[in-house]
Amino acid sequence: MTTSSHPPSTPELSQLGKPSTYKAEYDPSLLFPIARDGKRQEIGIAGTLPFFGVDIWNAYEVSWLNLRGKPQVAIATITVPADSPNIVESKSFKLYLNSFNQTRLAGTEALVNLLQADLSAGFGSSVQVTLTTPENFSKLGMHEMEGLLLDRLDIEVDSYTPNPYLLKADQQESPVEEVLVSHLLKSNCLVTGQPDWGSVQIRYVGAPIDQESLLRYLIGFRDHNEFHEQCVERIFTDIMQHCRPQKLSVYARYTRRGGLDINPWRSNFTTAQRPSNQRNARQ
Repeated sequence: MTTSSHPPSTPELSQLGKPSTYKAEYDPSLLFPIARDGKRQEIGIAGTLPFFGVDIWNAYEVSWLNLRGKPQVAIATITVPADSPNIVESKSFKLYLNSFNQTRLAGTEALVNLLQADLSAGFGSSVQVTLTTPENFSKLGMHEMEGLLLDRLDIEVDSYTPNPYLLKADQQESPVEEVLVSHLLKSNCLVTGQPDWGSVQIRYVGAPIDQESLLRYLIGFRDHNEFHEQCVERIFTDIMQHCRPQKLSVYARYTRRGGLDINPWRSNFTTAQRPSNQRNARQ
């Protein structure tokens, strides 16, 4: 078995929205990278990134055969640095994982080594892969994001595309440290238009952000077509530009599709602790 590198391409050339032949034997060429730069330039990011962070992928449908042909299962967690050159389109990720279904491997270490090499080549940067096997499934608990729930606000909404000019903070007030949460984040796949459902946590230090306006802004993604990672980076840059906090972290947990969920986190302060990977109730 060999690994290969994958030059990034554009979303419309991927397998999204197209009939696919599901291969059941190992094929790393199925991975479809897409360069991050294009969408970042669209929101004004060029050169040095204004944040650091990770994309946390959870794959719940991982299976392979041991050397005697007996099926094995596990949950894989793949942690991708935000400064990797590429994302990997999620349907291609699923097709790649399915290619292990009838592949015989010596054990979990062999699988992790292949995943690590192939996905690092696809994302263009070293990724971390961990497997949770059935004897440890009971240790995986659920946890809701902490923070003040924006969804409690009884607001009127008449726009469902993101409008950063809704965002505002009272720069005359003393800085506050707040954690705000909404479960009303919904965007659509950039290619197929299928809905992506998520929860978002915004942690900041700075002038108090107007919560009603922030909730309207977040609901504004409802008719917006972008990948998960791109939505989170748009939220981050819009809040930084229009509210000017001293510190900011944006973390979203999306519900799974095709056995995969993607959970991007972006932050600009080094004391920020990477969020835990515990799934929430909707995942």
